[in-house]
Amino acid sequence: MKTQELDSNLYLLIKRYCIAVLLVGTAILFYACEDNEIAKIKTIESTNLPILEASNFETLVTDSGRVKYLLRAPKLLRFENEGKIYTEFPEGMYIINYDANKKITSSIKANYAKEFQKDQRWEAKNNVIVTNAKGDTLKTEHLILDEKTGKIHTEEFVRIISEDRILTGDGLISDQEMKNTKILNPKGEIYVSVNNTGTPATAPVVNDTSKTKEIEIPKQDSNRVLQFK
Repeated sequence: MKTQELDSNLYLLIKRYCIAVLLVGTAILFYACEDNEIAKIKTIESTNLPILEASNFETLVTDSGRVKYLLRAPKLLRFENEGKIYTEFPEGMYIINYDANKKITSSIKANYAKEFQKDQRWEAKNNVIVTNAKGDTLKTEHLILDEKTGKIHTEEFVRIISEDRILTGDGLISDQEMKNTKILNPKGEIYVSVNNTGTPATAPVVNDTSKTKEIEIPKQDSNRVLQFK
């Protein structure tokens, strides 16, 4: 009898121990999963939600009182991820650059763009068009702009349309005004005859919407002013 009673007590003790271990393990697993889900939610919130959103955005960007460029965009989204801030223009953007005399030197437009503030770098994609004061036009699908150096570059196919010729190739390095432009892998050069009116006779006319002209610039109290409309 004593042996059976001891066996019964031992069985109950082992059973209770197993149940306790199972409950503790379940609780640990539950809290671990809950913590993981909370971490995932926090990660999604921190990476996917903008800290700033604006529509019909327009701003004049200045440096030491000098107007650098005018920026227009249908939509602006600003994000912060791990201390890095960048601005996205999902519906495209249009930039007009000015010189020290407030004259237009070039313009850039694209159907999509990102600005990385800390690096002073822009990335433009999808139907990127750069036009200088002479009316020369660069077309490509991807372009990087370095504000620190004033250079633009790409590894994609490019087409440069000027008054008397059309250049094509892969890859390009240039200044923003397209005064010193180099196609890395030239593919073709087409010379265009010019008629008596001064426009190309054998190629489509490129509309020159960025001729050098004076503009009226409103006074700014700070180096970088955001205007929302």
